[in-house]
Amino acid sequence: MDSKERLKSLLASTTALQEAMRESLASVTGEHANLAKYASFKTYMQKYNRLVKAATRLLPDTALLDEFKLDSIKSSGEYRWPKQKELFDSVSANVAILRANLENAVGYAEDETQKLKYFIQANLRRAVSTAPQKETEVQNTIETLLIGRSMIKGIDYDRETGRVKTSGKESVPDFTFPNLNLCMEVKLSKSKNDLRKIVDEINADIRAYGTQYERQLYVVYDLSTIRDEDEFKKDIESVAGTSVTIVKH
Repeated sequence: MDSKERLKSLLASTTALQEAMRESLASVTGEHANLAKYASFKTYMQKYNRLVKAATRLLPDTALLDEFKLDSIKSSGEYRWPKQKELFDSVSANVAILRANLENAVGYAEDETQKLKYFIQANLRRAVSTAPQKETEVQNTIETLLIGRSMIKGIDYDRETGRVKTSGKESVPDFTFPNLNLCMEVKLSKSKNDLRKIVDEINADIRAYGTQYERQLYVVYDLSTIRDEDEFKKDIESVAGTSVTIVKH
């Protein structure tokens, strides 16, 4: 297994650890939840330490990656829950930093952005039963597809958040994907007039969102107004980090 494949394997294990920690917080409820919610901190420390040891042999910069000195940390029964929470949060923060480092090393964000683009291209049209009349209809269908892809709102994506201010104007992306540093805008083209307006809107959005997001994806749902897709995309995709997918009804 080459180094990139090992990094991908470590990324998968780190993501699984992060998800397990989130689930452990969500699974304990009730009056005495705090007594049990954070008690597994040392188990997670052990797992994190094994991952970070493997990662330091492969990553170019590990300055931000800590390793827990387990011999100096007592078992959960020796601590009250506020201290348990402090230790649990420390593990959580380090797991997040490790994941970010691994994602950067394997080009995760670029890969996942392309996968998302192809997923929408392949599935959006067949998910739309009748020709949409409003952009919100297309947005709602895309959100249904994201949920069907097991993406969680508030974690994997958000809708109409991430307000961006430029030159006194506020812009809000239709969708944002925090882990990918990606925003996505949805456009509906019903006529030639719409098409000209959409091009102007996308150009304005690119300038605004480029101040905050590394990647931008524009989904254009087309009701037979775009004749030359390559020509439509050419200037837009000449901007680094920007891509367009056109879905024909």
